[in-house]
Amino acid sequence: MATKIRLQRGGRKGYAFYSIVIADVRAPRDGKFTEKIGTYNPNTNPATVDLDFDRALYWVETGAQPTDTARNILKSEGVYLMKHLRGGVKKGAFDEAAAQSKFDAWKADKVKGLDTLRENEAKAKKEAYAKNLEAEKKMNEAIAKKVAEKKAAEAAAAAPAEEGVTDAAEDTAVEA
Repeated sequence: MATKIRLQRGGRKGYAFYSIVIADVRAPRDGKFTEKIGTYNPNTNPATVDLDFDRALYWVETGAQPTDTARNILKSEGVYLMKHLRGGVKKGAFDEAAAQSKFDAWKADKVKGLDTLRENEAKAKKEAYAKNLEAEKKMNEAIAKKVAEKKAAEAAAAAPAEEGVTDAAEDTAVEA
């Protein structure tokens, strides 16, 4: 039986969520599958992958062919690196402990890179928020200045009219 590692679509329209499955080549995309080995959510930043590493490694070593997207996911999770390192152990290039230490170093470097990416994104978001806040403050100050000028102009226009009213009241009082 020829098997494939592929994505099975789920979720609602416009918000895809995928299951990573082992399926027969002849089965439809969202149809019958042999085993579910993980999930993939491309809607988050960065995309969220929940993968059963041991089962994925087993299926890759037994010859299951991944689709292009599934291969990229497996590479980013380190399944292909571990397969390569296990091949080196079988050939006698190094022992199991050295292979595991190389994999752990790779994983730590990857996690560090993702952490810096998240920090940079949060920093950029914070700077954009501060910039927008500053722009809004300047706009509010300009509007407040215009309102104050308008009120001062109205008060200045109302002051001579009141003087005219008081003069007329004084004139009528004098005539009486």
